Amino acid sequence: MENNKAIVVFSGGQDSTTCLFWALQTFDDVETVTFDYNQRHDQEIAVAEKIAAELNVRHHVLDMSLLSQLAPNALTRDDIEVKESEDGDLPSTFVPGRNLLFLSFATILANQVGAKHVVTGVCETDFSGYPDCRDVFVKSLNVTLNLSMDDQFVLHTPLMWQNKAETWAFADQLGAFNFIREKTLTCYHGVKGDGCGECPACVLRQNGLASYLATREGAVE
Repeated sequence: MENNKAIVVFSGGQDSTTCLFWALQTFDDVETVTFDYNQRHDQEIAVAEKIAAELNVRHHVLDMSLLSQLAPNALTRDDIEVKESEDGDLPSTFVPGRNLLFLSFATILANQVGAKHVVTGVCETDFSGYPDCRDVFVKSLNVTLNLSMDDQFVLHTPLMWQNKAETWAFADQLGAFNFIREKTLTCYHGVKGDGCGECPACVLRQNGLASYLATREGAVE
């Protein structure tokens, strides 16, 4: 019998929650995993737990605090300003090795709970310049993980080629538009829903939302 169980890498944000709704419609059994790496907006852990409970999904929280010691950045340090890339540099919110470790540990967890599928919301279209959100990285890591455990796991990236407007449209198709708009946390400053409106994550989210709403029949702001 084909394995149809999945682990969703879950932050409680727009993208990972969209992926969770997709996974719930795609797989027979779904669990989520959230990583605690001393992130500045640690409210995301509580938000992720609440969403998982509301959707009746088993939720795991793994301690990855070592990541904040090895890779200080604007998401883990209050004294580092949240800012976008300048002159070709990576954004201050880039956490070196984060997706490498998250996807590796998510796959190890999948192995423990009997899942063959790992779902992540990384996206190359609106990836903020993060190299570990690229399709080539995910495909490469998928091969490496399978070799490392002598097994056949599949890393799924349902948002890989979608911009933020398309991600909102996808959420709408999944029947999750209002849920995701109101209950997720994307803001770097920890403001749920539409966020602070100023940080790079909020600007990206709001621009995508405005673009989608402009084309959504009968939409009301």
